[in-house]
Amino acid sequence: MSEDLTMGDDDLIEAELFGYRPGAFTGASRDGAPGRIREAHGGTLFLDEIGDLPLTMQSKLLRAIQERQVRALGSTQEDTVDVRVVSATHKDLAADVQAGRFRQDLYYRLNVIQLRMPPLRERSGDLGAICDAVLDRIARDAGVSPAPRLSDEAMAVLTGYAFPGNVRELENLLHRAVTMAASELIGPDDLGLGEEAGDEDRK
Repeated sequence: MSEDLTMGDDDLIEAELFGYRPGAFTGASRDGAPGRIREAHGGTLFLDEIGDLPLTMQSKLLRAIQERQVRALGSTQEDTVDVRVVSATHKDLAADVQAGRFRQDLYYRLNVIQLRMPPLRERSGDLGAICDAVLDRIARDAGVSPAPRLSDEAMAVLTGYAFPGNVRELENLLHRAVTMAASELIGPDDLGLGEEAGDEDRK
């Protein structure tokens, strides 16, 4: 018999990762859910912003990775999974380990191969290709064809901007630009970066 749970943040994360049985908590689907880890069986699970995972969930994730076993909320049965885990974070996890905010054993379990992705401000040569890819996705999601494109002037503004919010800020800027643009060609004014870009130029 499953226990009826009042869902907290950790429970919601656990349900998302490990799944849940019908009736495991108030409002649980009558069909239950397999969870992300089980859905990724035989493939790759991407965990974004792993540094934000609560300590209690870090322990459960470590156990799942080490033992290759997951148990859904409300279940007594453990299922075997074969999953490659790829994670990303904007945080300095080594510093978080020292500060006690991230489990050392999970850090070393995840940190088998480390790839540093330079911030946008260090990748100006890639910015055009990244913008095109983001604009293609925005247009595809919105059912728009052809996808909007940046004018040379707009591209110059973006190239001179430092992007403190990195790729997420770029995506937000382009979403706004697509909404504001009066045509398929996005101009510098559509970016809404007048004052911010000027501030960056003065630094």
